[in-house]
Amino acid sequence: MRVIISGGGTGGHIFPAIAIANALRKIQPTCDILFVGADGRMEMEKVPQAGYPIEGLWISGLQRRLTTQNLLFPVKVVASLWKSFQIIRRFKPDVAVGVGGYASGPLLQAATFMGIPALIQEQNSHPGMTNRLLAKRVQKICVVFDNLANHFPPEKIILTGNPVRQNIVDLQGTRTEAITYFGLDPNKKTLFVTGGSLGARGINNGILAQMDKLKNNNVQVLWQTGKLYETDIRAKINGYESHIFPRAFVDRMDLAYIAADAIVSRAGGTIAELCLVGKPAILMPSPNVTDDHQTANAMNLVQKNAAIMVRDHEADSQLWTAIEQVLFDEQQRKILSDNIKKLAIADAADRIAHEVIALVKK
Repeated sequence: MRVIISGGGTGGHIFPAIAIANALRKIQPTCDILFVGADGRMEMEKVPQAGYPIEGLWISGLQRRLTTQNLLFPVKVVASLWKSFQIIRRFKPDVAVGVGGYASGPLLQAATFMGIPALIQEQNSHPGMTNRLLAKRVQKICVVFDNLANHFPPEKIILTGNPVRQNIVDLQGTRTEAITYFGLDPNKKTLFVTGGSLGARGINNGILAQMDKLKNNNVQVLWQTGKLYETDIRAKINGYESHIFPRAFVDRMDLAYIAADAIVSRAGGTIAELCLVGKPAILMPSPNVTDDHQTANAMNLVQKNAAIMVRDHEADSQLWTAIEQVLFDEQQRKILSDNIKKLAIADAADRIAHEVIALVKK
């Protein structure tokens, strides 16, 4: 069986894609898998590290303002479609899988045009334009949330959940081990803050504004800042070093989740991990994504009393109140923890892998 998997751009797309590939190999060890990503994006590094070959397309997203990159966008689309046809003719896949991200559109368009059965995975409550267009062409649509019948053909929708890294599914280790690994204080409440693999300016600014309150309440922050923001943040935490622990990238997310008493996060693909981890969470949806889909994701949990949402522009006035609830209000902590655990789907990668294999057999 030959499978081509396309997409990427952020860890939220890449790690689920790798999880699907691993699940396919577990079911069919001889499965031949090729990834297709966007040149210059992090999938070109992370996928080979996971042991899979990858080819890159010259593709990027549209900017919200007039730039030379936008003027090049039609050229990039044509070039990416042409290369996608070449890749498909050479690799001869039995099935194509799109996980979202810039490369997913051209590759899936080419594959479906050539009559190759295809499946897309939609991680959000409000799908982006690419997946809405692809939905007409693919055979199956694997979703994370249960409210997408208004966006996709209902007969194609399969609720599978969002695949996550296996070490998060099989979360192992003790709090003592996790606290020691990051050099934290076992006697302090621990808030794990992550804006994803690239960081998030809104979350970072929100935490910086709370440093006095965090210190005064003896809270320590394990903080994935993103590479772009780490130097600036380290320059601003003078006097708070015993409470604020910034890192450009957290290499052991499993231990970070174990160390955390509560979590502050964006509301993208990380939600699936938060559901499995089951810790009280504050979601700060990115305001810079298409159709504000992260707010829709966060509201899906808020309506189930499974998380608290704070918008970036509300952080100064509302973030500390939310932090108090997830760290110090034991009743609220239990409610949030119990409800978010109910949304967890631990075998999402296996579910999607079986749907991929079913397409090939059909």
